[in-house]
Amino acid sequence: MSILDYAIVFAYFILVFAVAFFVTKKERKEVSSSGYFLGGKNSGWFVIGASLFASNIGSEHLIGLAGSGSRGDFVNGQFEILAALILLLLGWFFVPFYLRSGVFTMPEFLEKRYARGARNYLSIISIVAYILTKISVTIFAGALVFEQLLGIEFWTGAVLVVVATGVYTIFGGLRAVVYTDMVQMFVLIGGAVVVTYFGISELGGWSELRASISAGAGSKSGDYLNLWRPSSDTNYPWTGILFGAPILGVWYWCTDQFIVQRVLSAKDQSNARKGTIFAAFLKLLPIFLFVLPGVVAFALHTQDGTLLLDESGKVVHDAALPSMVKNYLPSGLRGLVAAGLLAALMSSLSSVFNSCSTLFTFDFFKIWRPETSDRKLVLVGQLSTAILVVIGLLWIPLMENMMSEGGLFKYLQSIQAYISPPIAAVFLFGILSRRVNSRGALWALWSGFIIGVGRLVFEFLKTPNQAGEIYFQFPHDSILSMIVDMNFLHFALLLFMICSFVLFGISLTSTQEESEKIDHLTVGSGSVITGMGNSVRNDILLSIILLVAVAVVWIVFSTMGIA
Repeated sequence: MSILDYAIVFAYFILVFAVAFFVTKKERKEVSSSGYFLGGKNSGWFVIGASLFASNIGSEHLIGLAGSGSRGDFVNGQFEILAALILLLLGWFFVPFYLRSGVFTMPEFLEKRYARGARNYLSIISIVAYILTKISVTIFAGALVFEQLLGIEFWTGAVLVVVATGVYTIFGGLRAVVYTDMVQMFVLIGGAVVVTYFGISELGGWSELRASISAGAGSKSGDYLNLWRPSSDTNYPWTGILFGAPILGVWYWCTDQFIVQRVLSAKDQSNARKGTIFAAFLKLLPIFLFVLPGVVAFALHTQDGTLLLDESGKVVHDAALPSMVKNYLPSGLRGLVAAGLLAALMSSLSSVFNSCSTLFTFDFFKIWRPETSDRKLVLVGQLSTAILVVIGLLWIPLMENMMSEGGLFKYLQSIQAYISPPIAAVFLFGILSRRVNSRGALWALWSGFIIGVGRLVFEFLKTPNQAGEIYFQFPHDSILSMIVDMNFLHFALLLFMICSFVLFGISLTSTQEESEKIDHLTVGSGSVITGMGNSVRNDILLSIILLVAVAVVWIVFSTMGIA
């Protein structure tokens, strides 16, 4: 990193704080809970779409997706493409009911549709999952960016990421988060485009890319530039991609506070829907901006034999993006990419800080003290964000140990995949059907949680430790062994079906909810699409164009795989 690179990174920090200061200047004078937690419910479609994209992009995209492309797991790009389709579902199906209900949080919506118990379940699960996974991994990745690219010691980098992000989130609320996300979107995309362009130029073009992959990957070359794998594949079978992955997507994109809070800040339903359509188009970019550079890095490694090697001479695929930045980008552009990495990490961290504080303030404090004024609610939100910053700092030494051990952190991350099917089921069918009730929802949530965590525990027990020992050996060909060994996407589909069966089964054997309680919260209670005027035709056209674009990407990258 040159002085110019450091100057660009410094300018990025100044820009982020300047944007946060100016867009929240009015809110600091006119304090309101709606202004602080939902941006005054006045966000436009461009800001919403940019924030949805930027808050979602984290270390798993910038480092993980590039690493996937490098090791031949191009199929990981499917999760980005499916996200585009599910964002359409959010905008056209879920948004009308969320905005109509007037809620601040997703657990609050569950209480309105079902009961307080469903709200408590989702609130606790969300906050714990955010602290254990999103906050911790983002801080750790941010510290690594400082250490590896900027040459700043790990602890110093971690503290800088947490404190800098915490400051503008505490004082600016959601409006500061979404507008800084908009700025960070441009930095993210700009940095990724630079890496891809210089990498392919260094290779000598697309034909050289294919030739290098074919020469270097051998029998695995067919997994590069190919989005589809057979149903027998143990990691990413096409059946799991098409039927299991969307369930995880519905939970993340349509029911998670971390994401949906941006849509709740919309000035109206039309802007909310347009924002999701814009974000859906942006979600088609990661396969080209993050996965493809990993493929390019592997091709470059095939040519020179050293790009992905660590100090011990071992190939490290997750080093794909940092290695390209260090070796092929000129001075100045390295700083731009470093700023892009920090933009991704800070946008994710600010989003989770704000979401956690909103959940705590409205799902716990306001219920405990219902007469609390708006000014005090904002103060509680700011204090809870500050506490999260402290928790993040306290996590740092624990994360270093967890990351070095590997296994424990992996399973903490995995829990999200196993708790999402029951949540997706109660949201989806809660809107689709007036017959499902609170008793069925609670049974579905808790049975899904027990089964999902049970699978997680058994999976941990059957995995060899560093000494090669297995804690528990399951009987061969038993039902338990089959469930534990099942592909995680197939398991998500199975768990969703079980939870749906429980939801309807228990609901049909108990009293139906009063119709007044669920008015405007289900499909049968009125028009889904309201207040759009003539803009609906443009939105329909854009949605159709997106569907065609997805089909084209699927077809192109099913025939382009390297033989």
